[in-house]
Amino acid sequence: MTEPTDADGGTRGPLGPPSGPGSAGRRALAGVLAELRAVDGALYAAVAATSTPTLDRALRRLSHAADHSKVSLGIAAALALSGARARRAALVGVGAIAVASASANLLGKRLVHRARPDREAARVTVDRYVPMPASASFPSGHTAAAVAFATAVGVVLPEAAVPLGALASAVGYSRVHTGVHYPGDVAAGAVLGIASAAAALAAAPARLVSRTPSRPGSRSRPCCCRRSWWRRRNRRRRA
Repeated sequence: MTEPTDADGGTRGPLGPPSGPGSAGRRALAGVLAELRAVDGALYAAVAATSTPTLDRALRRLSHAADHSKVSLGIAAALALSGARARRAALVGVGAIAVASASANLLGKRLVHRARPDREAARVTVDRYVPMPASASFPSGHTAAAVAFATAVGVVLPEAAVPLGALASAVGYSRVHTGVHYPGDVAAGAVLGIASAAAALAAAPARLVSRTPSRPGSRSRPCCCRRSWWRRRNRRRRA
């Protein structure tokens, strides 16, 4: 015995596909995701098809230098030698890198098993090639770590926010330019990087995040001594 069909020829009954608001919502979500993947692939193909011989070598080197956050860690080392506030920014930035790397590699890539792009099918020129990672494509760990470092350091050291933000953007684009990530992977990595920086800043001691310089002697003297020190200084000023 066959199941009854509706006017469009679809099967109804216990053996037919589920109907109702839930299934309609899932179909709509699936349609949106399919269209986003199509846009993502089109953007990837457009980047691959655009001839940029002048940029190819520089972006390939930047992408390679960003492996294991070498660029960000090098900047952190330089900041650590540049004063107390810069040193605090470097510590928070390195913490943000750790959170972003763990989130991207241990959670994101294992939850979303997106295959890497096919560079040969997209005809990415070999002059752009960097080693294709064996891990999943989503999200971009390089972008997550670079954005997390730039965001965290920029909060503690605002004068570094713009140059580090530009560098993080270049790192993210380099991953698309070299053909190892889709643009959507990079966008997700950037969002994850911002969230990781926020988590690192929230977990950091207040003395690392604060941009207000401490008063002279505040680290080594208890409160009563600090009050006495300020009273003596005020007396000298009045005299």
